[in-house]
Amino acid sequence: MPAFPHGAFTAECPWPAPAKLNLFLHVTGRRPDGYHQLQTVFQFLDYGDSLFFTPRGDTEIRRVEGPRSIPPEQDLVVRAARAIQRASGCRLGAEIRIDKRIPVGGGLGGGSSDAATTLVALNRLWNLGLTTDELATLGLALGADVPVFVRGHAAWAEGIGERLTAVELPESWFVVLTPPVAVATREIFGAPELERHSTPVTLADFLAGRTGNVCEPVTCQRYPQVAAALAWLRRFGDARMSGTGASVFLPCTTRAQAADIAAQAPSDWHRIVARGLNRSPLHAAAQR
Repeated sequence: MPAFPHGAFTAECPWPAPAKLNLFLHVTGRRPDGYHQLQTVFQFLDYGDSLFFTPRGDTEIRRVEGPRSIPPEQDLVVRAARAIQRASGCRLGAEIRIDKRIPVGGGLGGGSSDAATTLVALNRLWNLGLTTDELATLGLALGADVPVFVRGHAAWAEGIGERLTAVELPESWFVVLTPPVAVATREIFGAPELERHSTPVTLADFLAGRTGNVCEPVTCQRYPQVAAALAWLRRFGDARMSGTGASVFLPCTTRAQAADIAAQAPSDWHRIVARGLNRSPLHAAAQR
């Protein structure tokens, strides 16, 4: 599978929005406002969506191309563009085109990554000068996963996912499989059977393999296709689900191994062979 393109970025060039994996996911509690307290580790993939931005001389924000399953007014990209426009007082607009490759409802952070890329790209293209902290704060209001994409470093995350500590992880090859089903994150976190009182763990516990994904039993019970994909991939090793699903993943020692496993998967599953990244390609784009 091709990685992101390299080279200088202009208004007409693609801005990367990488997919992410939750390498584990524990829920340690629930706040009075309904948000869940989490522990997880985020790592990016060298695979994702590409966004194109054309600045406008008026204030109109227009998504001219994007996923058909998400109306433009509900798209986090449009909401992110309007949020940074309001926060900065900018009188410019933009036309936005999304080349969507990350499966919708797969737990790979596609919507959050697209939103983060929109914040970073428009901050650069509109010459706003907002800091990374300011962009991350804007992103948190859009979704708990947006700040990690804005900050652009693999991270140990706590709180609702916004308390981030940068980590250096092996940049393994992964095979990522997504059966033809979209999982609703809100449904899984709202499920009464979800384990919400996991004992807090440490990074050492994660590195020693003493963690898992507490959402797996809930998602697999409600979405048999995810259970089937996870069972299929576990024939090859310690496969896990990312986030609330539907995507499942397996670390591999080589690209060839990952590609071989992906080639054997059912043809109606979305298949990704990608390398884990500790630094997002978005930040390299913003600095060019």
